[in-house]
Amino acid sequence: MSVLVTGGAGYIGSHMALELLDAGEPTVVLDNLSTGLARAVPKEAELIEGDVGNQGLVRSIIEGRGIESIMHFAGSVVVPDSVADPLGYYLNNTVKSRALIETAVECGVRHFIFSSTAAVYGMTGEQPVAEDAPLAPISPYGSSKRMTEIMLADAAKAHDFAYVALRYFNVAGADPQGRAGQSTPRATHLIKVACETALGKRPHIQVFGTDYPTRDGTCIRDYIHVTDLTRAHLAALRHLRAGGASDVLNCGYSRGYSVLEVIDAVKRASDRSFDVRLGPRRPGDPAVVIAATDKICKLLGWAPQHDGLDAMVFQALRWEERLSGG
Repeated sequence: MSVLVTGGAGYIGSHMALELLDAGEPTVVLDNLSTGLARAVPKEAELIEGDVGNQGLVRSIIEGRGIESIMHFAGSVVVPDSVADPLGYYLNNTVKSRALIETAVECGVRHFIFSSTAAVYGMTGEQPVAEDAPLAPISPYGSSKRMTEIMLADAAKAHDFAYVALRYFNVAGADPQGRAGQSTPRATHLIKVACETALGKRPHIQVFGTDYPTRDGTCIRDYIHVTDLTRAHLAALRHLRAGGASDVLNCGYSRGYSVLEVIDAVKRASDRSFDVRLGPRRPGDPAVVIAATDKICKLLGWAPQHDGLDAMVFQALRWEERLSGG
């Protein structure tokens, strides 16, 4: 029996494929390569190029490869792009997820792990934010993910089907063994952008807002190492296989770092200074977003192993140097 990883040629999906293979799980990757890279998929995994919304293709994969579980990472993830192209995001993230869920149910796939986001919370004032906080997404991206959570919950009530939706906070870092990292062009992740700036790939880095009610005036976010995140997915899969109930869980460390603290960590790791430009706030950026993680630790027995900012930054920088041929 195999695990299907949709979007497995992307940043998190490719790390998930590595984690599954390391655990001895036969792994099939489905990716349309619109943003993912074929070279990011581990050679031990089978890569099928195609769209997750193609129900005939997905059905043939499930039936032909003996798929018993699906980990769904495929989707669009840039918040400002979702504001500019809301219908594209609802198609890619919601409509195609519905098609995938329907095919999974029809083919008897009982275990489904969904890549969700802290963007479903919106401008919550509660910190740290727990899974039962009010859900009021402020972008089409967050709304598209929330809609998929709703579909999963309803499908689980109606069918022999169980899921775990993992709400990511800010994913960072690279595989500690140097096998994978963030390779997506035009990435907007702060650590990725700062590393690119340190290596001269960007002329400067922009800081949006220095007057927030935080310790240095810049936004604070909860960063989770991509390997800890993939291990949370694997723990969620084992939970479902053991008969565990469907659930929704935060993925973070319950502490945050400011934008300037992250930039300083990149300067330390690279031993380089670079141009940091301070500007006004962007609309819709909360001052602080930190995950409450008691639930995932208790339910899955998950414990982070790569939760140091300097280590995350060092590994991300090392990967960026590799992309540059360094």
